[in-house]
Amino acid sequence: MFLTPCKLSFMSLHPPKPHIILGVTGSVAAVKTAELCSSLLSLGEVRVIATDASKRFLKETLIPTSALPLLGDHDEWQSWKEVGDEVLHIELRRWADILVLAPLSANTLAKVSTGLCDNLLTCVLRAWDYQSGAPLVVAPAMNTMMWSHPLTAEQLEALQSFGAGVPGTVTVVPPVSKKLACGDVGVGAMAPVTEIVKAVEVALQALRLRRHRDMEGTELGEVQAAAAAAAPY
Repeated sequence: MFLTPCKLSFMSLHPPKPHIILGVTGSVAAVKTAELCSSLLSLGEVRVIATDASKRFLKETLIPTSALPLLGDHDEWQSWKEVGDEVLHIELRRWADILVLAPLSANTLAKVSTGLCDNLLTCVLRAWDYQSGAPLVVAPAMNTMMWSHPLTAEQLEALQSFGAGVPGTVTVVPPVSKKLACGDVGVGAMAPVTEIVKAVEVALQALRLRRHRDMEGTELGEVQAAAAAAAPY
């Protein structure tokens, strides 16, 4: 479709609501899922993928109905019966504009940084389009000693390297220091919901600007091509 300047201006003033996947993993910080989901709904449409371990902490009854049902491993296999059927983790990747992992547990961090994909959420992450700059925002949450373990920094660096082709693709919202649920005091608690939401807002704004520039570039290319085709030999 040829986008006139008028259409481009209208789209920039009235951008479609972004599609947000909230991935929840097995950290006690999953108790904040309902609060985070409610805040993200102010930014766009939200779908929640919950690992089996996360369901020990989050309360589905508190999650806004517009973000339900929770999606998990059962849904992946229930929706696929034979070759040719839709594959849920691929459909979710196609649907989403941004993926938010909060909380990101030590276990899931270790999985995704090395490419393991043994559940619905990690399959979405393995299929994520890092090359195009599809934003990923992660908020780690784990015990202090887990956070300070040498592998944690290496795994976060590996995760950030997936988006190296487009700067800012992967955003890490670092944990904070406080008394943890286990009783230890130190860094490891998930960042406040407000900080996570702010990081998502920044990532979405960067995505809008990049898409706007891409559309303008496409329009310019079409104009130049038309001019070249109309030019005399």
